[in-house]
Amino acid sequence: MDRGGDEQAKQNGHGDGGGDATEWKKVTELRAVVEAQDPAAKEEEDFMLRRFLRARDHNISKASAMFLKYLAWKRAAKPNGSITDDEVRNELAQEKLYVQGHDKMGRPMVYLFGSRHIAAKRDINEFKRYVIYILDKTCTNLPAGQEKFAAVVDLKGFGYANCDVRAMLESLDIMQNNYPERLGRVLLIHVPYVFMAAWKMVYPFIDNNTKKKFVFVADKDLDATLRGAIDEHQLPEEFGGKLKLQGYNASCATDRPGPTVVPSVPAAQGP
Repeated sequence: MDRGGDEQAKQNGHGDGGGDATEWKKVTELRAVVEAQDPAAKEEEDFMLRRFLRARDHNISKASAMFLKYLAWKRAAKPNGSITDDEVRNELAQEKLYVQGHDKMGRPMVYLFGSRHIAAKRDINEFKRYVIYILDKTCTNLPAGQEKFAAVVDLKGFGYANCDVRAMLESLDIMQNNYPERLGRVLLIHVPYVFMAAWKMVYPFIDNNTKKKFVFVADKDLDATLRGAIDEHQLPEEFGGKLKLQGYNASCATDRPGPTVVPSVPAAQGP
């Protein structure tokens, strides 16, 4: 377990220089508060505590309340410590999401194809496990010096059958409350009107810091935006690049499940 500190943070390669001494002092204060109320907090690293602290603008009281809720959620959502492939097999088989490659800032990339999600066919409990599964896989494969990931949400062909406000709200709830300061930026492309109607219902539930991270890209700016953010060899073929996305192989489901997540960087730290 990493107890943090400015010098230790630099040694671990965190890109912002590890934060300042004042921030790490607050992390120490936060740790004292949460460990006194839940011994499980002792197992969590200082960088995680720092993310919760930053998510609540360095307010110890608010950050501790958020973190304690997270610990309770973690025990309920992941009683065995993680989500297995078997627990999300139906979601994986749809091959609607990939974690592969990275952007020019070194952030792992998540690619989501909205038209492959069918609202009427999803089980909400499996879907929530799937969100956790993907976030855990992404975060545990972050490179040294990187705490965030980025995403491209392709909504080409998205229609009423794909519109799932509840799933969107559940995803946001899990990410905002339990994986704070992990999302770097989301590029939404090929956005149809039907999605915007759903977005208006979801938008009020997004916290202010997260709202700034969603970027709607006009079709005329798409190629320049993607190539400005992602190197050609890291950009999927679907968007004119050279990266071949590799997902879950449904035909092998009874033998050996293939990965939806294909990490391109060595594991560095947990979620």
